[in-house]
Amino acid sequence: MSTTPFRTRIPCVRSKKLTKRKILRRRSSPNRRNNDVDYVVQLSVGAGPPPDHVQAGGPSAPPPPQQHQQHHSPPYDLRRKPPVNSQLHHNTNTSESAAAPTSATAASNAVEVAAAVAACATAAPTTTAATAYCPSMLPARKRPRRTYSSNEITLGGTSNAAHYLLYELPDEVLLTIFSYLYEKDLCRVAQVCKRFYSIASDNELWKNLYQSLYEYDLPLFNPAPSKFDFVQPEDCDYENPWKESIKQLYHGVHVRRRYHFSAGKDQGRSVMYFDTIQAAFEYCNELENPLVFIHSGEYKGEMLQIMSNVSFIGAAPGNVAENVVIERECGSTIMFEEGAAQAYLGYITIKFSPPNRSESVLHTKHYALEIQENCSPTIEHCIIKSLSVLGAAVSVSGVAAEPVIRHCEISDCENVGLIITERAQGLYEDNEISRNALAGIWVKNYANPIMRRNHIHHGRDVGIFCFDGGQGYFEANDIHNNRIAGFEVKAQANPTVVRCEIHNGQTGGIYVHEHGFGQFIENKIHSNKYAGVWITSNSNPCIRRNEIYNGRQGGVYIFGEGRGLIEHNNIYGNALAGIQIRTNSDPIVRHNKIHHGQHGGIYVHEKGQGLIECNEVYANTLAGVWITTGSTPTLRRNRIHSGKQVGVYFYDNGHGLLEDNDIFNHLYSGVQIRTGSNPIIRRNKIWGGQNGGVLVYNGGLGHLEQNEIFDNAMAGVWIKTDSNPVLRRNKIFDGREAGICIFNGGKGVLEENEIFRNAQAGVLISTQSHPTQSHPVLRKNRIYDGLAAGIEITNNATATLEFNQIFNNRFGGLCLASGVNPIQRGNKIFDNHDAVEKAVSSGQCLYKISSYTSFPMHDFYRCRTCKTTERNAICVNCIKTCHHGHDVEFIRHDRFFCDCGAGTLNNQCQLQGEPTQDTDTLYDSAAPIESQSLMAEV
Repeated sequence: MSTTPFRTRIPCVRSKKLTKRKILRRRSSPNRRNNDVDYVVQLSVGAGPPPDHVQAGGPSAPPPPQQHQQHHSPPYDLRRKPPVNSQLHHNTNTSESAAAPTSATAASNAVEVAAAVAACATAAPTTTAATAYCPSMLPARKRPRRTYSSNEITLGGTSNAAHYLLYELPDEVLLTIFSYLYEKDLCRVAQVCKRFYSIASDNELWKNLYQSLYEYDLPLFNPAPSKFDFVQPEDCDYENPWKESIKQLYHGVHVRRRYHFSAGKDQGRSVMYFDTIQAAFEYCNELENPLVFIHSGEYKGEMLQIMSNVSFIGAAPGNVAENVVIERECGSTIMFEEGAAQAYLGYITIKFSPPNRSESVLHTKHYALEIQENCSPTIEHCIIKSLSVLGAAVSVSGVAAEPVIRHCEISDCENVGLIITERAQGLYEDNEISRNALAGIWVKNYANPIMRRNHIHHGRDVGIFCFDGGQGYFEANDIHNNRIAGFEVKAQANPTVVRCEIHNGQTGGIYVHEHGFGQFIENKIHSNKYAGVWITSNSNPCIRRNEIYNGRQGGVYIFGEGRGLIEHNNIYGNALAGIQIRTNSDPIVRHNKIHHGQHGGIYVHEKGQGLIECNEVYANTLAGVWITTGSTPTLRRNRIHSGKQVGVYFYDNGHGLLEDNDIFNHLYSGVQIRTGSNPIIRRNKIWGGQNGGVLVYNGGLGHLEQNEIFDNAMAGVWIKTDSNPVLRRNKIFDGREAGICIFNGGKGVLEENEIFRNAQAGVLISTQSHPTQSHPVLRKNRIYDGLAAGIEITNNATATLEFNQIFNNRFGGLCLASGVNPIQRGNKIFDNHDAVEKAVSSGQCLYKISSYTSFPMHDFYRCRTCKTTERNAICVNCIKTCHHGHDVEFIRHDRFFCDCGAGTLNNQCQLQGEPTQDTDTLYDSAAPIESQSLMAEV
């Protein structure tokens, strides 16, 4: 037997059966397809196993009798058969003595058997035992047409061989035979019977066929135009995914260099092969929606200018795109033009490598991939690189340029990775854009792309740059580790950026400048080297519902006449201020949470402005809000609380409006005003300050109107060191010390305030050693229900008291120290309780009625015998009892508490019980702690 290779021998076997097949075709349906490709598709999908009546020996033929099955031998030659009896006799006599076929002929015999299977079982000619001759021995043109009856039993000849092949040949042998067939013959064999259908549908058979044809490791499906998906076999819905994949892809042509083929066809299958992409492309010009497989290799110098709906897809094992490379040195490597509405390019590496990268030589911009106007190709799973210093790797330009670019890698380019310009649009999803010399993406000239889930990182410039009116919708992108900003917007650009993560930038996160706009919504902006968001140069973006945190400088930085709407953001954990506003910038900042900053919350300086409303500012290391150097912001309805220093801090000519805010629970004062600052503070609630409610000092001014200042650990309002604020119609109550404390040259106008239920004096005025006399004006105030005196003036201070009502205070209405002569007119002092005089009259120590909470005003002394000083005051009853017979000296009538009763002297007080240790010997209120915020200024 000939040793011709088994694949090339199949047509020879078929040619010898040609006459018989013509007879069979006459008996088959007249509509049966003859086209090979359609036939394979029809068999692959359509049909399952053949019906039962064609399973063995012809229509309705019962299985052969059991007694004849023992005489069957493997039929090695089915082309010519002797008469039934002689054939049976020959097979019986030679079955034991026949030599096994040699290895050189085994494959050929297997192919002959497989090629004959379809003919034997499909034709199934039957004879009876009494037939004198075998019609198959006659020439084909003289064979009579045979008829069959339903009760005929076939015993020998072809039927005998068919029975053996159908029932007795082991599955492993049939599987081996079928493995030598191509997909067309395998589909034909599957139509013989259910057994053949089951064996011919073996996944491994089709996997080997599939991988020899396409080289892929996984089945690839083409469920719709411009859609190709690799699927794991175990995740596939098809019973045989490899067979289904061949069926869907069979119409494609192949570009396969150095592949052995003859006349453009692989023998035994209808598959076209070409040596170049250009040749395959030209062949496809007349086809509808052609598909071209580009196999492993490097294709250099080929020009692809695509103006039709052709699909190009790489075909290689492993990482497909890495093994299929198309490269050019001049002109764009691949160009899509008008007409490529549903073109496809996938799983290919596209390179543009000009021979000379010098800008002095290159004058025309070229690209690895260029998409022009009025086309919308799909590009998927490609690796795209350009080594040109002038042109980007990918250019999308022109009206109605709307590509779909997915799962591509655009990296290590010498210019921009992706440019979208001239009103182009398109969908860009799940791409990797990294390590490019300039921006990862440019969007300009009113381009409006949609970009989702892209990974843009480690660029040597900006991550995404929108300018010159560029727009776009950017969703769920991961942008990080770029040398400049992660996202830059300028020159009337107006992108929408939603749910992106912008982090670890080497400068900032988002940079909006030179009249830029944009909507930045629900992003995570964190861990950037400078500010998370920069807004400058008359830009006006919207920053909404973002998380801006862990910046190595500030959170949001607005400067250079920047504007913007900053709302509903969560800003925390930044090294500097959560929001910084400066140099005539005027943003709207509202409904944000600004907290746990390592510096302050909001910092407004250098003539900054802005509307700051309905924010929650808390738990910051320095001041919650800083306002300084000529700034005039408006703060309304904010909750500013739980800070580690001041709540709101005005200094160095800080101005503005503080209105309807809730300011509470700060380690220092709720509000501090100093050094020429002159804010309007109106209708706020200021409470829980550990160093008082409001502190005005060092020349501070301000108008405090209609505020509620209560429950502060020290004075509700401090006015000192030449400060001169105006307080009107405030309620100052429930303080744990004085209501208002004015000393060390403090002034101010206090009008129509209600001051009540404070632990010490309602208003305490003192000068101490300051060169300037304290001299406030108190007019039309109501001071009542205090636990000490209504008004106390001490230490050479003075005041103007006009038309005040002072009543129901425990230690008296107006208490004046020695030498104090205030200006008084029209005051009403009534119904006060003189608890100090009652204690003196009953012989009590005055410390007993004051303890730590207040300082009664009365005569106090010192004891020369006990060597006390003016700083160690002793009440009159202790002098009479505890220091009886000692050398004592009257000091003055002033506010103090008794050191004898407090137990701070050597001798034990006889008017008290157990002494209480108290080292606070000052007879005046403790001075407030000044903020250290200025020490940490930027």
